[in-house]
Amino acid sequence: MWKGMGLTGKIILAMALGILLGLIINLFNLNTEGSFVYTYLTNGFFAIIGELFINSLKMLVVPLVLVSLICGVCGIGDIRLLGRIGTKTFFIYMVTTALAITTAIGLGVLLGIGKGMNIPTEAAFEAKSAPPLMEVFANIIPSNPISAMANGDMLSIIFFAVLLGISILMVGKPATGLVKSLELFNEVILKMVTIIMNLAPYGVFVLLTNAMADLGLDLIISLLGYVAVLVASLAFHFFITMMIILKVFSGLSVKTFLAKMREVQIFAFSTSSSNATIPITLRTVTKRMGVDNSVASFTIPFGATINMDGTAIMQGTATIFIANIYGVDLGIAEYLTVILMSVLASIGTAGVPGVGLIMLSMVFAQVGLPVEGIALILGVDRILDMLRTAVNVGGDAVVTAIVAKSEGKMNLAIYNDPEAGTKEVFDGHIDEDSEREFSEVFTDGIMGSEYDNIDRRA
Repeated sequence: MWKGMGLTGKIILAMALGILLGLIINLFNLNTEGSFVYTYLTNGFFAIIGELFINSLKMLVVPLVLVSLICGVCGIGDIRLLGRIGTKTFFIYMVTTALAITTAIGLGVLLGIGKGMNIPTEAAFEAKSAPPLMEVFANIIPSNPISAMANGDMLSIIFFAVLLGISILMVGKPATGLVKSLELFNEVILKMVTIIMNLAPYGVFVLLTNAMADLGLDLIISLLGYVAVLVASLAFHFFITMMIILKVFSGLSVKTFLAKMREVQIFAFSTSSSNATIPITLRTVTKRMGVDNSVASFTIPFGATINMDGTAIMQGTATIFIANIYGVDLGIAEYLTVILMSVLASIGTAGVPGVGLIMLSMVFAQVGLPVEGIALILGVDRILDMLRTAVNVGGDAVVTAIVAKSEGKMNLAIYNDPEAGTKEVFDGHIDEDSEREFSEVFTDGIMGSEYDNIDRRA
């Protein structure tokens, strides 16, 4: 049965089995520290496989973003058009973030989550400080681009790639060879993504097994009101708000979009990282949805950095929940402050580890809520982080599709083809003709030149 299934089916089955096995391990208390399961399975073999899978995705992020974005800028050719795409993308990301947190606050207030709940409030939480907004803007221009790439500073990488692309355009015709080489390199990296995607079912299985083995159902049940409202807000924002925006501003089929995004969102759910999912998202919007690389290469990395719809929803829900538990009354002014802070913080904390909790502590401090209240929801944050990451990458793809369609940079034939991009799966075999051609090039070109040198020396 496994061999006959498509990649999407394998990933979905692996996700279901991982969740089931993790819950069984947790239910029977098999994951206690020092046990065989804990030492050799969840924190041993599974942890290693999961880490290797995530690292294999992260390995491709920087070279893919850098090369793809340079090619994208060269493909646009018009710097004014690049500025228009950038402005449009930034504006839509900010609007969707504001809509996301407004939805969360509205549902939280309507359902009154946290009121009358008997949860101990002595828990402690030490908030990490976020960098000042001015420092974030100042660091967009990297003093050392190699260091920025090594550290994965996405905004700095985007700036350097755009500047390099513009410079190549200014050189003009003499740089044609360089552009063609970069485009070929971009295709090679996308082939690497295809190879790694075939490992996805195994990576998804171990990551979800470990997550559910640690979390279990007891903690979720104790915070059921908070979890339910947060999940409902995430679902409403993506499946209702974002799909309406997609349909109204692009006219594209919502059903087709959701079908083609399924794999990407499972990846995002499993890894809990928008950045680690960039290679898969880029491949999906270009190969499966027909978005031109000149748009996708900018909007996807940019969105993974500043588009935090899922995180904004968590902030809104958590604010209402903690305010009700501590008996703090919030007015319209405080709610507007939360919305504004979330939008600004999505820029100001871009690329910072633990960004969700840093942003939440900033919001709490601004509206007068005790920051230590974050400790009450910390236990379930792992599973909810997985859900909001799936919403984040979904939002990136929606905005990318809207911008591409509005700029005439989308191949609708590819978008409407349900099989587009699905046949490109690495099965372990390399085309015999290609292998023979490369062998001949190596023998006749490289080895031939060595033989010539030997003959000359002789």
